[in-house]
Amino acid sequence: MAEKKVPYQVNGRQFEGMVVYDDNVRAKRPAIFMQPDWKGVCADTIAQARIVAGKDYVVLMADMFGAGYGDQPKTREQLAAGMRAVHDDLAFTIACGGKACDTLLAEAGRLGLVEAGRTAAIGYCAGGGFALEQARAGADFKAVVVFHVTNPNPVVPGTPCNIKGRVLAVHGSADPVTPKPMMDAFEEEMTNAKVDWQVMMFGGAVHSFCDPTANAGPTRYDAKLCRKSYMLMLDFFAETL
Repeated sequence: MAEKKVPYQVNGRQFEGMVVYDDNVRAKRPAIFMQPDWKGVCADTIAQARIVAGKDYVVLMADMFGAGYGDQPKTREQLAAGMRAVHDDLAFTIACGGKACDTLLAEAGRLGLVEAGRTAAIGYCAGGGFALEQARAGADFKAVVVFHVTNPNPVVPGTPCNIKGRVLAVHGSADPVTPKPMMDAFEEEMTNAKVDWQVMMFGGAVHSFCDPTANAGPTRYDAKLCRKSYMLMLDFFAETL
């Protein structure tokens, strides 16, 4: 797998996303714009990007926290503070996510990797919320897949839902971070906006079942559920892209 760092600037700040792909494949592939969890671009989330990319996709990893953010370990309190700073600033979320997608997509196109018009988005935890905010703002994603999403509802109540593509949320029924009332509100929003949406609920699962570093309490990795999640994602992409 090849990993190419790609810098960009937003509001005078430096960010560094990444293009992840199998460089043994010569054919052009769909692009998957990835919003990682609150750890940002780091070894753990790059490993997830490699799995998603495989031989069939090119993953465009967004950096929402600033160049080098993922290089240093952080406490949960520090991670939460970093996430809230992005989540609470809708204008920044849209601007940074949009700049990341445009810049990474342009670089992947320059490298001759991607097929025009075949772009989807995925997001893990907080990244799922960021991806949904971009989609609400009208980002041209054919599909959006979010895993154990944090903050599925718009940060600004009444935000218009201009999602253009299909949406799949893969979630745990016992997730204390994003409990049922929040998912119910998300489903109502999608229905009212006439979005083609699906929610796959894993019975008894908690948060972060696709994060191998999550190992306690309300956040816990589950290899079986993670594998099922990716199978659902790939099937969804096969239908949509």
